[in-house]
Amino acid sequence: MNYNKWKVAEAEAERPSALLAAGYNPLLASLLNLRGISEPGEAERFLYGGAEILEEPLLMKGMPQAVKRIRAAIERRECLAVYGDYDVDGITSTCLLTDWLRSMGLVCHSYIPDRIKEGYGLNCGAIEKLKNMGVSLIISVDCGITAAEEADFARRLGVDLIITDHHECREQTLPVACAVIDPKQEGCGYPNKDLAGVGVALKLACAVEGDSSSVIDRYADIAAIGTVADVVPLTGENRYIVRRGLAKLEDSPRLGIEALLKESGAADRKVSSSTIGFSLAPRLNAAGRLGCVDVALELLMTEEPAAAERLAAELCELNRRRQSLETDIWQEACDMMEAQQKDTPIVLSSERWHQGVIGIAASKLAEQYALPTVMICLDGDKGKGSCRSYGGFNIFDALSACSEHLEGFGGHALAAGLNIKRDKLGAFCRAFAEYYRINRPRELPTLSCDLCIREPEMLSVENVESLSILEPFGSGNPRPLLCIKGARLDKLTPIGGGKHLRISVSFRTQGFECVFFSHTESDVRVREGDCVDLAFTPQINEFRFRKSVQLQLSAIKRHDGRELCGEILGGSPELWEAAAFCPDRPSFVKVWRRLESEGGRVARDLDGVMRQCPYGVEPEKFCICLVALSELGLLGEPERGLVYGARMTKNSQKVRLEDSELIKKLRARLNYGR
Repeated sequence: MNYNKWKVAEAEAERPSALLAAGYNPLLASLLNLRGISEPGEAERFLYGGAEILEEPLLMKGMPQAVKRIRAAIERRECLAVYGDYDVDGITSTCLLTDWLRSMGLVCHSYIPDRIKEGYGLNCGAIEKLKNMGVSLIISVDCGITAAEEADFARRLGVDLIITDHHECREQTLPVACAVIDPKQEGCGYPNKDLAGVGVALKLACAVEGDSSSVIDRYADIAAIGTVADVVPLTGENRYIVRRGLAKLEDSPRLGIEALLKESGAADRKVSSSTIGFSLAPRLNAAGRLGCVDVALELLMTEEPAAAERLAAELCELNRRRQSLETDIWQEACDMMEAQQKDTPIVLSSERWHQGVIGIAASKLAEQYALPTVMICLDGDKGKGSCRSYGGFNIFDALSACSEHLEGFGGHALAAGLNIKRDKLGAFCRAFAEYYRINRPRELPTLSCDLCIREPEMLSVENVESLSILEPFGSGNPRPLLCIKGARLDKLTPIGGGKHLRISVSFRTQGFECVFFSHTESDVRVREGDCVDLAFTPQINEFRFRKSVQLQLSAIKRHDGRELCGEILGGSPELWEAAAFCPDRPSFVKVWRRLESEGGRVARDLDGVMRQCPYGVEPEKFCICLVALSELGLLGEPERGLVYGARMTKNSQKVRLEDSELIKKLRARLNYGR
């Protein structure tokens, strides 16, 4: 992604003294402070909080009614069905609740609709099929909050329905059922509105059993996979559930998950949220996208090693097929975009696309063109679409405003799905574009860096290793994004067949190796020898039993110090930002020699000063040296201001660089919070 602006707030550089005194190292203490945690007690609760942070499930609206109905079903030994969604959250929700109900001695069928033939959510045909199988109670997971008509149909058939969901809901269309559980519904007093669908299913099992501890012990791994995959905030009880789940995945994974870790090449690495996000979730998701969701469901529930290995191999093959389809769709969509406007939301349609893969392509298109994107698969007079937001634009609200042109829709602010008639496409495009024109985000995404690294020592192996304590990373607790300003780009090396880059940089007295995935030399627009800014996540690289810090880049740009240089030469710099360029004695020596080679005179304007900057010295550092030399009487007779046009003086008195007022302020700022 390209960013128009990089942002680093001054307060983020602070290092809380209480955390430092409690033994937290400077980098971790700074990042905890960034997350609003400055006291040891707060840090302890956030990092290591136990079961006490779990919320009471019966606080959820509709939960008491659901508990009563399910306990009655257990007593009467009824036949139940769990009806889920075909994404990872829905698959794990279905697996969790089905397995738990069976452990209660019930016959329980699991049903996930075919993505291609049936589409999303409850449908009347499936409800009737389950009724004919003897099912008297259906529990939906990760879907159903908009299924008002389907709930009426179930009631007429004599099938009871409990709905559990976590998607946005409109009160005027809530279904009538035995119980409707969704923390986002009006009047729900449950504190955590950010549970994933599998989190709601977990809470239902906890409430019925009356013992959250034992249920979480059994299902934290399944809940963690769905929670991470659905990108809900990993704070509070979500963080606790995922942390417990990661430990279970590491120490005693289910047979199917163990086989999938091995088949995907992740078995020899520590299990983290990234393992879920990049190894497990895509393969589970591929089954749902390609209409083979039963493969994923069976893998999670199997207790036979041979079946686990076979199903894991099948999932990996499905994922490879998904990747191939995605590439074809992406290329065709890019070709179509050549004839499209680039300032209105993207709406593309085709009869050739695979419905299960267009959501991924829509996400890539939204990133590529910085616009909300809708991609629609047409089949006869009907179409099914996947929608992705960009830049904070609320896609769910947009679809609500255009609903008169749709057959149906649902989802979140960032991602949604829709059904539409072919003959309504033109009207929808116009209404969608008009809504975007009125509600266009004021600013395109800004790259927000957590911390500007001023000294290379902050990126020691020990400091970077300590960041693992912040795991699990995800929405609400993102992996730290740091930045360095004014590094020297030493070398660019294509790797991975030219698809990625290895970049070597020098910062102060230290060198760092960087990797920049999915970028080529032509993408980055910088050259060897340039002074650059880096946005990155630090990580530990181990090679031949030697650990080193590697920077995984998110962005790189040519360093532009003009604004700060102007402030420094004008006498009013932002001290927290300028402190990163506080010069040492060798820098002053380079600057002095450069001035001598320039005839002993400073240029008369900013452009001239920038051109005078000696090689190997950042422009900001050069300007600080000029101001300090002026304050110490080594530059005099400026034509305007403090420095512009100043000449080197013949001052024979010995001076101390530390006596410069600017140097004193910058060093005080550097030592702030240490």
